[in-house]
Amino acid sequence: MARFLFTATYTAEGISGLMKEGGSRRAEVIQALVENAGGRMESLYFGLGPHDVYVICDLPDQQTAVALAATIRAARGLDTRINPLLTPEDMDEALQMRVAYRPPGG
Repeated sequence: MARFLFTATYTAEGISGLMKEGGSRRAEVIQALVENAGGRMESLYFGLGPHDVYVICDLPDQQTAVALAATIRAARGLDTRINPLLTPEDMDEALQMRVAYRPPGG
């Protein structure tokens, strides 16, 4: 499983739906969506900053994350973005990899 952070901002349509259904009901819907895709939702928070919704979840792979984000965005209630999350161990492993690179002008 891979871990992802979904951030989302409500559209006018989406905030209207949220006001009708409430935050708890929307959280249940998102949890069911993640679980039906073979994943597990770790947490969901509503925010007052640059994004309205923050979801951390484990999903089978990147393709599943893209499918969820595309499906949510296509429904036009949320503008959704995906960020893969790395553990400290993932970062250690990546930093040990050597790649050939020449900077501009170098």
